[in-house]
Amino acid sequence: MQNKHVPVSLIDELSDYNTFCKVYHRHRSGEPFPSGDALLEVVNLTRAILFPGYFGNSSIDMNTIKYHIGVNVECLVCILRDQVFSSFCFDSDDTPLEDLRAKSSDVVNAFIAKLPQMRQTLITDVEAAYYGDPAAKSFAEIILCYPAIKAISNYRIAHELLTLGVPLIPRMISEMAHSETGIDIHPGATIGEYFTIDHGTGVVVGETAIIGNHVKLYQGVTLGAKSFELDGSGNPVKNVLRHPIVEDNVIIYSNASILGRITIGEGAVIGGNVWVTSDVAKGAKVTQSKASK
Repeated sequence: MQNKHVPVSLIDELSDYNTFCKVYHRHRSGEPFPSGDALLEVVNLTRAILFPGYFGNSSIDMNTIKYHIGVNVECLVCILRDQVFSSFCFDSDDTPLEDLRAKSSDVVNAFIAKLPQMRQTLITDVEAAYYGDPAAKSFAEIILCYPAIKAISNYRIAHELLTLGVPLIPRMISEMAHSETGIDIHPGATIGEYFTIDHGTGVVVGETAIIGNHVKLYQGVTLGAKSFELDGSGNPVKNVLRHPIVEDNVIIYSNASILGRITIGEGAVIGGNVWVTSDVAKGAKVTQSKASK
């Protein structure tokens, strides 16, 4: 029934294909669409599996842990399989839906197999945050309160899904953490073990950034691109290596901008509020006034 307060001409205008063709996705019959609510449940279930006793059922103990983890893994498989299928549908024009369902099951099985290693890597991130912050009182405080662990755990989930070829969903998961914490880590970045971000607000890690082991960033740090290569139409060229490489044992202090495909050498220290667009030698210290080895 037409609302008498809404002009028919307005509905006609909004329904004109030419006005929305650039922002319209045409679904095939039977295609689902990725759900933000379902992906939030995926993240929560994965955290409950990776950090047992901190998330999910509070009654978990050593007598019941196998049962609780088993239930959570089964739930995760079911929800994630549907969401991965949705993402493949969104990214595919004519692949038979049956083939996409089979592909989704294979991808989710591969993701589940990565959970033990993901947990071990996240343990190193928790340790880096705890031993790198005199204000931290316990691992529990790090896991439950620190925005860096929320952002890094989302990143590690999203990165594994991206590595397995899942479209759209990895970025949705990373943007959930971005919205919650102010930390923007692209799922395409490569990040080693013992990674920590102190405070965290305003940190940006670009898609092609590579970060080694035992790296610490402070708030406001940008690992970004210096410029964009353009194609003949003036649009940015995709899949260009445009973000920094940060080697092991590097510290980058607050509001530093590290831009372009440059290398920050092992053990270097980058001071706050600096603009770095060229390679930094191993062990160098860069401040606003000088660079010294």
